Amino acid sequence: MNEIVIPDHLLPADGRFGCGPSKIRPEQLAALARSGAAYLGTSHRQGPVRSLVRRIREGMTDLFSLPDGFEVVLGNGGTTAFWEIAAFGLVDQKAQHLSFGEFSSKFAKVTAAAPWLDAPTVIESPPGTHPQPSAEDGVDAYALTHNETSTGVAMPVRRAADADADALVLVDATSGAGGLPVRASEFDVYYFAPQKSFGSDGGLWIALMSPAALDRAGKVAASGRYIPEFFSLQTAIDNSRKQQTYNTPAVATLFLLADQVEWMLGQGGLGWTTGRTAQSSAILYQWAERAPYATRRSPPASTTSSSGSKLAGLAVLRPRPPGPGGPGRPPGRLPEAPGPSRARWGAVPGSGGSGLGPQRPRARHLVTGLAARLGRQVAADQVDLACRPGRARVPGQCLDQRAHVRRRAAPGQG
Repeated sequence: MNEIVIPDHLLPADGRFGCGPSKIRPEQLAALARSGAAYLGTSHRQGPVRSLVRRIREGMTDLFSLPDGFEVVLGNGGTTAFWEIAAFGLVDQKAQHLSFGEFSSKFAKVTAAAPWLDAPTVIESPPGTHPQPSAEDGVDAYALTHNETSTGVAMPVRRAADADADALVLVDATSGAGGLPVRASEFDVYYFAPQKSFGSDGGLWIALMSPAALDRAGKVAASGRYIPEFFSLQTAIDNSRKQQTYNTPAVATLFLLADQVEWMLGQGGLGWTTGRTAQSSAILYQWAERAPYATRRSPPASTTSSSGSKLAGLAVLRPRPPGPGGPGRPPGRLPEAPGPSRARWGAVPGSGGSGLGPQRPRARHLVTGLAARLGRQVAADQVDLACRPGRARVPGQCLDQRAHVRRRAAPGQG
């Protein structure tokens, strides 16, 4: 298999994964350096750390304009842990899952493996598309994914028409929260981890819960179902109401998250963050609309896909240079099997669009190299990212992971 190597002069100066985890704003790090000593090394049940949890809960309530009765609940373990928590404490008997990528399929596997639940209904669609929820008798939880991280496909968050009145809508929003618009009236639980739009580290989950979801969690907890304490949603709810997590959290993660939420609110709230994300991703999509082989997807994980298998199975991106994140990533290869080749850039609110500018010469090198392998001619305007000279301030990143190319911009100050 032929290799396409990006020359040294086109490699990014900072090669960290752009929006998962996203690069943290320098102001956040400076704030942690200035005042972290007042928080780090303190019990999570003491005032300083509880004040961080309070700031996060109040900030999320304001950011998402949560109605009265909604609560913000926190716990340790990230979104992966929350899938288990939901299987133990939110799904009463049967769930319906929309599966259209790697991450949306994982929650379905959790409920399918839970012996106390009925086998879930799983509605699938091919990569690059998303299915729709369908009202179904006996389903008490509809599991949606706002933005499928593995494919960059976003779907609108809407309740299934004619679903049972007491059925809950559970939305995995890890790569969508803060970057896509959402209305609280359309969900019962909107859960995510803070390592993408919220410019913090992983290992924490945040759930925006409706009164119906809070009531369901209480009823399941009182039903006699065995629930390990770490996976007990009711335990997490009770502790969040005390402005704390059940077990010791990473305090720096809480600090960075609190700072980012307040920064978002100071900039104008969710309307500003979603607008900034859309503006950033438009830099990529203006190019995609001119390229005959590319299609566009969601703003937060800005994604283009080649049509058919025209560009599949051809590229090997060289390892990223050593940097703050550690040594370079080993090379990876695209799959030999036919299928679309996807390229993704991060467009999280903390980055702005500046990180996408340097992708222009790298995109030209990669796409023209692929075209040469195919014996095709590619016009310059087909690989022009519509970035004006001088716009870029922070270099981006090119890397290959899993079964497709992911090319993300390292976020910085826009």
